[in-house]
Amino acid sequence: MTAPLLVLGWGNPSRGDDALGPMLVDALAAYAGRALPAGAVDCLSDYQLQIEHALDLVGRERVLFVDAAVGLDAAFAVSAVQPQRERQITSHALSPPALLQVFVDLQGCAPPECSLLALRGRRWALGEVPDAAACEDLARALEWATGWLERFASPQVAEQGVIA
Repeated sequence: MTAPLLVLGWGNPSRGDDALGPMLVDALAAYAGRALPAGAVDCLSDYQLQIEHALDLVGRERVLFVDAAVGLDAAFAVSAVQPQRERQITSHALSPPALLQVFVDLQGCAPPECSLLALRGRRWALGEVPDAAACEDLARALEWATGWLERFASPQVAEQGVIA
């Protein structure tokens, strides 16, 4: 059975703050395992978005993409993601909008509602680990993301038909 919610993060755990995406996904998976109904959410992480991930979106109601980003002034930022064709699509390293466009092209229908949770990244060198500031930003983003899961995984919310 496909869970209605998907958290899909990416990044390289060996490259400093690039690890923040997978770290947040791991923390959300642990949280979901103890606090949410079974089967409410799937949590996946990878080194980068690839065209194959379009198949992970099939049957979902909502998707939360998670990645570290350069140039954020705040600990994290959340934005809606819409399908968009990129000038050049390769077999790997897609953006979330390009991945949604692949979904539309393959499935012939609109994708699930998708948001991008971008985490502030500062350090990207091979062999570095996230520092204390990055971990503080991660904690703030995790608080927001657990609220997102609770909001959409709750049977009461689904029964009331609340859409946000």
